[in-house]
Amino acid sequence: MRFDARLGLAIAAGKLSAASIRWLGRGGGTALPGVLSNGLDPDVLDKLAARVPGGCIVVAGTNGKTTTSRILAETLERAGFGVIHNRSGSNLVRGITAAFTEQVSLGGQPAGEIAVIETDEAAFPEVVRRTKPRLIMLLNLFRDQLDRYGELDTIARNWRETLDGLDPSQTLLINADDPTLAAISEDSPAQRLTFGFRECQYTLDHLPHAADAAVCRRCGASLIYDELYLSHLGAYHCDQCGYQRPDLTFGARDITLDGLDSGSLVLETDQESLAIQGRLPGLYNLYNVTAAAAAGLVLGMPGEVVQAAIGDFQAAFGRIERVQVNGRTLVLVLIKNPTGFNEVLRTLAMSEMTDPVLILINDLDADGRDVSWLWDVDAEHLAAVEAPLYTGGIRSGDMAVRLKYGGIPPERIIPLGDVAEALDPFIETIPEGGTAFVLPTYTAMLRLRELLHRRGSVQMFWEQ
Repeated sequence: MRFDARLGLAIAAGKLSAASIRWLGRGGGTALPGVLSNGLDPDVLDKLAARVPGGCIVVAGTNGKTTTSRILAETLERAGFGVIHNRSGSNLVRGITAAFTEQVSLGGQPAGEIAVIETDEAAFPEVVRRTKPRLIMLLNLFRDQLDRYGELDTIARNWRETLDGLDPSQTLLINADDPTLAAISEDSPAQRLTFGFRECQYTLDHLPHAADAAVCRRCGASLIYDELYLSHLGAYHCDQCGYQRPDLTFGARDITLDGLDSGSLVLETDQESLAIQGRLPGLYNLYNVTAAAAAGLVLGMPGEVVQAAIGDFQAAFGRIERVQVNGRTLVLVLIKNPTGFNEVLRTLAMSEMTDPVLILINDLDADGRDVSWLWDVDAEHLAAVEAPLYTGGIRSGDMAVRLKYGGIPPERIIPLGDVAEALDPFIETIPEGGTAFVLPTYTAMLRLRELLHRRGSVQMFWEQ
């Protein structure tokens, strides 16, 4: 391999800056090193991605990409592959670049045979262009922070242009239960494979307020849902033009939720049926499991390896993360948009849990400054749950008001102030040996984990 001086300088700058940031205790070094590396060599990501022997897998979607990419990375590692992965979840170009510079030698030799890259929705086109992935996984497209991303149609149009520019050597694995993903990928030159739910006992009666895919993207008529599973994900067709959900290459059936602890399914292909048990609750997590298992099989992983990796997988970094504090268990569940929040509330309501719940809402840049999305959340799910409800974070009051208008008696709603002020009073409400749930937005989760790290309860995300 011919030495590239400019690339070597970019790698060295990335490594040195990441080490310095961590040594100084100023963070994980998951973004700035990428900025410096890209400044020294604008093609650093392109060059390093091209050197990965087994190529790159890109995982994109509004919800679930961190969990799905982690499951896939652990599946590949269990099969004996070295995996380059932006495990911290820093998923803009700068974060992906920082992950690559950290996981290569100074000469640019990758530390792994294959790369699993989680990407932000807005960064997806550039990441695909620069990494030229062999496999692209598309999980879903939901309404997200409007002040960051714009309307969902804007993201969908940008994605479609990217997918139309692929070539037949590349593979697309899409969630066909999402009408938007099915429509924008149907003309791509890449080989398209699909996954989804073949049958499911957990259905919705109607499209939630936060759902977006209500009309056919071919003719504009209303879509008819034969079954509706989650937000706008389901089995659908259009009476006017005949469009319908594509056939499933990988179809999940026998879907079972086991309270707030786990879930299981059987994944069917033309060749096999794979029974999968995972320690991840909620229907939304079983979509992540379905996606990761399908990807593992596409990449040639044996079924028993896929089963074992998912069975042993433990969520981390706020995705159903269980933390021990003062003899109590806090379950951290990240919420960042209406659909994700709705599914967390739906899971809690279905379990009929009575444990205390603390909802932490911030409105910093990474959360989205516009908190009007709280009114797209079906807070009414909590009206039937007998759990004590606490609010915290910068917009604690806004969340308390939303709960009140969701039909929850005011005496059950207890505002506690910002994250630091809320933590200890909330912990004190939990019986010793008991469990409670904390639902934070992104920056609230970072602040919460920082406070828990000082107590020795968690590792910082770059240490995991």
